[in-house]
Amino acid sequence: MARPASLLVELLTEELPPKSLRRLSEAFRDALHEALGALALLTPESRAQAFATPRRLAVRITGVLPRQPDRVLERRGPAVAAGLDAAGKPTPALLGFARSCGVEPAMLERQAGEKGEYFVYRSKQKGEPLGTHLAAAVESSLKKLPVAKLMRWGAGEAQFVRPVHGLVLLHGAKVISGAVLGVRSGNRTLGHRFLSRGPTAIPSAEKYEDTLRRASVIADFEERREAIRRAAQAEAKRRKAHAFLPRDWTGDGTSDDSEMMRRIRIAQWILGSNEELLDEVTAIVEWPAVYAGDFDPAFLAVPPQVISLTMQKNQKYLALVSPEAKLLPTYLVVSNIVTRKPKQIVHGNERVLRARLADARFFFETDKKTSLEARVPRLKSVVYLHKLGSQLDRVERLRRIAVAFAERMHLSSEHVEHADRAALLCKADLVSDMVGEFPELQGEMGAYYAAHDGEAREVARAIEAHYRPRHAGDSLPLGPVSLSVALADRLESIVGIYGIGHVPTGDKDPYALRRHALGVARILIERALPLELPDLIATARDAFPAGLLSEKVADEVYDFVLDRVRPYLREREFRPDEIEAVLSLRPGRLDLAVKRLEALQTFRRLPEAEALAAANKRIRNILRQAGGAPAITVDPALLCEEAERTLAHEVSARRAEVEPLYAAGEYAAALKRLAALRGPVDLFFDEVMVMAEDEALKRNRLALLESLSRLFLGAADISRLQS
Repeated sequence: MARPASLLVELLTEELPPKSLRRLSEAFRDALHEALGALALLTPESRAQAFATPRRLAVRITGVLPRQPDRVLERRGPAVAAGLDAAGKPTPALLGFARSCGVEPAMLERQAGEKGEYFVYRSKQKGEPLGTHLAAAVESSLKKLPVAKLMRWGAGEAQFVRPVHGLVLLHGAKVISGAVLGVRSGNRTLGHRFLSRGPTAIPSAEKYEDTLRRASVIADFEERREAIRRAAQAEAKRRKAHAFLPRDWTGDGTSDDSEMMRRIRIAQWILGSNEELLDEVTAIVEWPAVYAGDFDPAFLAVPPQVISLTMQKNQKYLALVSPEAKLLPTYLVVSNIVTRKPKQIVHGNERVLRARLADARFFFETDKKTSLEARVPRLKSVVYLHKLGSQLDRVERLRRIAVAFAERMHLSSEHVEHADRAALLCKADLVSDMVGEFPELQGEMGAYYAAHDGEAREVARAIEAHYRPRHAGDSLPLGPVSLSVALADRLESIVGIYGIGHVPTGDKDPYALRRHALGVARILIERALPLELPDLIATARDAFPAGLLSEKVADEVYDFVLDRVRPYLREREFRPDEIEAVLSLRPGRLDLAVKRLEALQTFRRLPEAEALAAANKRIRNILRQAGGAPAITVDPALLCEEAERTLAHEVSARRAEVEPLYAAGEYAAALKRLAALRGPVDLFFDEVMVMAEDEALKRNRLALLESLSRLFLGAADISRLQS
């Protein structure tokens, strides 16, 4: 058999969509590798590598066979019992199967299986050359790519995300003949549009990258991305600035409300956006060079988020931030041209950016001429969601909910008024010019405009913070006013949207309700808010008109939030059985869930833990099998056995000790006290028959077990702990 070699497949196209280039290349790699594997053309050592530039998608797969191995094909037929009649002659079922295989029944073999013997047809198929299947495998793989909209070009019927003008099919050094999307294969590719000279021949699949490098193209997406990162970091360092989040960055904006922490949060957002932009700029260049440009510092009077978005979203520039977390009046351009005299490139970009920043400044100054309060009535014309009314209707609900939450947090009357004011104004920036241009800045711009209008600092802060956390790992709101409005915003969304039937299914969550639910959980837990979640949900539900939402919405939303708490707690390294032991009790206060879990971790390290968990499991089973509710209290007069009298005494004594501990949130101390019950519990089960024939004795013993179980349930259902 001929030796395997590396296979190179390259499509030369017009400029591919940069935001999806990486995803397209990886999908093409996986689909082609799978297709060739299904054709038995790969060795066990085969590996696939994707390449992608603005004008090409390519895959190289090692260990590709030049020809399929000869194979034995097997078709399973009817069972022997169904294929032969009582006289041993073929039935119509067997005759039909043999006919479909093109043979006589006598040529079929028998094979034993799990359900008995059956007929089988085996035939040898000679392996076919790679060239027989390759073009079709490439074409079928291309059809599997995640392309939203296809294009046609020329007079043919071929369709792809962009017109295709070249095709390389190279097995080792041999060109595989074939056509894909109407283009014939060869071994010639194109280098850099400006820095190379015409088509270039690829000597072999293994020399693909070196060939393109000589033609001023870095074919590997990751290598090109890292080259841009290194060049950007070096240029930023020369200017004593950061282009990406530094590893030693201090402060996460979650523990302090100072101006410095606010600047750090904004700087993290800007530099995080640079990180996201890196993939996109990698997808628009083939031979990257990084140059620095400057803009007029006068534009820094515009909020830094606006300036950075103008540069990043509109111009694809990387913003720079000082070590003091301030946006600098300079930026980095990732160019597709390497030159020793970049002055013309830089000046051209500066001229374009100046116009963009002038527009942004105009929007900002124009917006400030109208107060947020004056914008609120205009929310009536902004539809929130069918059945849920306008954004103005929503604002009225938010005010009621935020005020109620502030009162439950026992805030001062001034803070309650601030919560009401922040809820009134929190959506007003949706009708501003700036948010119309950059929807990502809703809340951020509202805070700037509120400060300009002379609103209280807590109000301005809450307008921005009520959208947080915007994503996983984002910082949380700070201050009681911000927390009240943030909780109101999320629970109004979840309860309202869930209540009219828009329930997330599978991976579909168009209204980001899962993210909102996780935000609620994080705020309650990480900010240690002593609030009952069912009460918060009921308050949000009551803000809607009667009869609008489903009757079960409160219970359903509570379960929905708990479902998001489970993965959150797993990320905090609690074990699944521990999480279920706490959440199965449907706790009202999520802020105590972590305390309970930490107590459970301490408890299960005790030598008595496993035995008590097993005992509680046994108790739960006994109570379940007994059916019906046991007596509420234990009757001491019916305690006949010494073991049950001892257990009753110990349960009573421990209850007096642990109830104050539970009330104080000292769950670890409570469970440690309860560990002393192991001896009396073991003795009880050894010497006492719970299910006695005397009904009164049985009910009293069940009541004793119920009271014992309830002692532990104050912290967790330890019966769910696994050994």
